[in-house]
Amino acid sequence: MDAGSGRALPPLRRERLYESLVAHISDFIEAQGLVSGDRLPPERQLAAELGVSRATLSRALAALETRGRIEVRHGIGALVREPDIDPPNRGSGIERQVAERAESAPAEVLTAREAVLAGLARAAAAHHQGSLRIAMLADDGRARTFDHTWRCIRRLAGVSLLADLDDMLAASAPAPADSREVSARLDVLADAIVAGDPSAAATACDGLLG
Repeated sequence: MDAGSGRALPPLRRERLYESLVAHISDFIEAQGLVSGDRLPPERQLAAELGVSRATLSRALAALETRGRIEVRHGIGALVREPDIDPPNRGSGIERQVAERAESAPAEVLTAREAVLAGLARAAAAHHQGSLRIAMLADDGRARTFDHTWRCIRRLAGVSLLADLDDMLAASAPAPADSREVSARLDVLADAIVAGDPSAAATACDGLLG
């Protein structure tokens, strides 16, 4: 959806928490009949129309991306996605070799995926916008989940090759079940990224998958 199409979101009247903003934007997508590929207005325009800070908006968009409702592309903006997306195929060449190794050596794949996660965490911690790191990963008083945390980290990292490798390895080296221990480890990781410490962020990934 182009910013100049004449469609505008009404100001957000409920409590300005990003959870409410997520519901508000979702309702707008449904009410306008937006389909996969339609573009939401730029973040600056959205924040102004909704009467929220860009940090709050960024967090809401991250949550929507986690749920598969939108896709945020660098230089393009937020694109609407269909709720159910088919998983990527294995492809050929190096991708197929990685997949085959994942099937034959799960222990090695766990180590490999942790290395990929460490690379993503390092890139996320090096993101030049500290305010965005805070908006995405600062403690909000709730237990962290692996899925949401890594969605945010991948958005901050913006490294497509590592993200593609993570997708391939995830089938045979799945994420750990959410628990207090995992949440505590994710807190350490998130704190390192918020603080802009790439080395500490990478180290926090050691043993994360079990």
